[in-house]
Amino acid sequence: MYYNNILETIGNTPLVKLNKIPQSYGIQATVLAKVESVNPGNSVKDRMALKMLEVAEQEGRIQPGGTIIECTSGNTGMGLAIAAVVKGYKCIFTTTDKQSKEKMDILRAMGAEVIVCPTNVEPDDPQSYYSVARRLSQEIPNSIHMNQYDNLANRLAHYESTGPEIWRQTEGKITHFVVAAGTGGTVTGTAMYLKEQNPAIQVWAIDTYGSLLKKYYETGEIDYTEVYPYISEGFGEDFVPANYDMSVIDHFEKVTDKDGALMARRIAREEGIFAGYSAGSALMGLIQLKDRLKDTDLAVIIFHDHGSRYVAKLYNDDWMRKQGWL
Repeated sequence: MYYNNILETIGNTPLVKLNKIPQSYGIQATVLAKVESVNPGNSVKDRMALKMLEVAEQEGRIQPGGTIIECTSGNTGMGLAIAAVVKGYKCIFTTTDKQSKEKMDILRAMGAEVIVCPTNVEPDDPQSYYSVARRLSQEIPNSIHMNQYDNLANRLAHYESTGPEIWRQTEGKITHFVVAAGTGGTVTGTAMYLKEQNPAIQVWAIDTYGSLLKKYYETGEIDYTEVYPYISEGFGEDFVPANYDMSVIDHFEKVTDKDGALMARRIAREEGIFAGYSAGSALMGLIQLKDRLKDTDLAVIIFHDHGSRYVAKLYNDDWMRKQGWL
């Protein structure tokens, strides 16, 4: 048996039991990691990148040889770049200056053009990576701005793939779903499917300090005093993307930059899984909420991407010392 192209290998990622770390906190519940780094682009974002492109093709919003434009912290760009190579499109990605150099180099290695924009500006500032992507899509003929934040094909990908996989792999025994939340696609799409199967499943979204999502979830208020620069990568937001349906989320939990980084390092050294920043934060979020778990529960945590994206940062002792975290 063989695959016709690399896109056919996206999804059907393994569920792996975590042993040492949950036990060290006295957690008796079964804790499983959905290891998304085995996707060809090494992240969960491969799923929605391909889905967004397929929907755009079906709707005639991009023609052969066209240009895909997206603002990305790296992983969505990687998924789109792989799909573009196979399907014959060009890619231009805007990203922020806080993202790791490795992420940008990897995108360029896949043939994409990468434009680096400042992090610490408002989303509607002309220099923001959102605004630059929008402007380029208006200027470049036969181009499409994918807009993963408001493109509902993002959450549809997880409703169609991630949710059913988890339900099948746990034989319907899942009681808790834990995921670091950014664009809202993974948490919402997966939760929508799981809650249809069993409304009692608890969905915990992990946020970071410097993001307004938790406050918005709790109050319905967009409070910009919640927003300030943070180091965690790939989750948290300074606005509320259209992919969110807050009614399928049961709790938002904030995790500090430091705790997420230290936990990611522990995952590598104690569980043998080389995972990214958001995996560390998601597991830390579960640990912070461990008193809500019963011994008979089965929790699934999304391990979003691969540790190789972060070797110059959280896996670099000098960088960690500079943050005062080691």
